[in-house]
Formats: sequence, C-alpha cells, structure tokens
Amino acid sequence: MESLKKKKARARKILEILDPLYTKEKTALQYRTPFQLLIATILSAQCTDKQVNRVTPVLFEKYRGPEDYLKVPTARLEEDIRPTGFYKNKARSIRRCSQALLELYDGRVPGTMEELLKLPGVGRKTANCVLGAAFGVPGVVVDTHVKRLALRLGLTQKKDPDKIEMDLQALLPEENWRRFSDVLIYHGRAVCKARKPEHDRCAVMELCPSSAL
Repeated sequence: MESLKKKKARARKILEILDPLYTKEKTALQYRTPFQLLIATILSAQCTDKQVNRVTPVLFEKYRGPEDYLKVPTARLEEDIRPTGFYKNKARSIRRCSQALLELYDGRVPGTMEELLKLPGVGRKTANCVLGAAFGVPGVVVDTHVKRLALRLGLTQKKDPDKIEMDLQALLPEENWRRFSDVLIYHGRAVCKARKPEHDRCAVMELCPSSAL
C-alpha cells in the first residue's frame, strides 16, 4: 500500500503537470454575483456548465434576487429552467434556498461553509464551489469528475464525496485545494472521460495506477 508521504508527492506532481494545461478560471459557470453563482451551481447538477450558461443570461435578467424566485409561479420558474433538466426538483430547491436566504441572512449569500450548509439544497460541493469562486475560501469541490479521477489516480478509496474531500485535503496545502479540484475537473472533461479515458493523451498517465489496468 502506498504511504501517505508518497501519495502526497504524487498529488503534488499531478498538480504541477496539469496546472499549466488548463484555464485558471475557478468555474466555467457565468455569473456576476455570489447569488447568481449559487443559483447557477444548483442548476448545474446533472447538467453541463455550457447548458447552464445558455439559460442563465435570460434567467438572471428576470430574477435579480431571492425574492424574485419566490414571487413567480412555480410553473413559470420550472419552464424557465427546463433546459437544465430535473427542472421540477431544481425549481423547488431554488425556491427553498431563496426563502432561507431571506429568513436567515437577509437575502445575502453567506461566506462560510457552516452558514451555507444551512440552506436547503446546498451540500459541501455547492458550498465549496461558491466559497472558492466568489469568496476565495480554500476548498476541494468534489463533483463527478473529481470523484472519478481521485479514485482512478489512487488518491482515495472512498466513494462518499465528503470523505473524498477530506482525503484530497490531506494531500496538499490548503492554498492548492481549489486549483487541484479544478484541474481534475478540466482533465476529466477533456481526457479522463467516464466511459473511455484517453490514455494516449493523458499528461499524468505515468502517475496513474489505473492506466496499467
């Protein structure tokens, strides 16, 4: 079994190799305010960022704050976000989250993990995305790409996203947490795909235990 020291060194090398290959943008989601990012992140569940970005320009013109999502009839909101998929559940999550924002934080998106997790529909992945991109707070965003690559790279054996987050945080200094999850996301989309990873294009193949399988 690989020692923690060797795993840390391998994680640092993976980051060193992948870092210059991908954009420095902290998220591909388009937004202007923390609240817009929160809504966009909710919409991005089981939907591509590109598709969310097609919907949000019009959406954010119609709905400026939490109160706007509560005033509109549910059916209208569902129709506005329908292209992102699972629109009924997402509309319900957005309305519940908006209500909680108004009741708990006067409509302001809070800047701590503890506060964000009090919002309905907000888990650690969403909270880390908002905290890192909008507030510069260190964190590891564990989406489907990060989960897949962390397992393939042998950086964790866990399946639970929260436990994967803790394992990855233990491998790198906190100033590298967000960037590491970002490059894993971008690498997962471009090369280390779910169904057929492109080993011939992988810059970290020599550091990946699964490439030999």
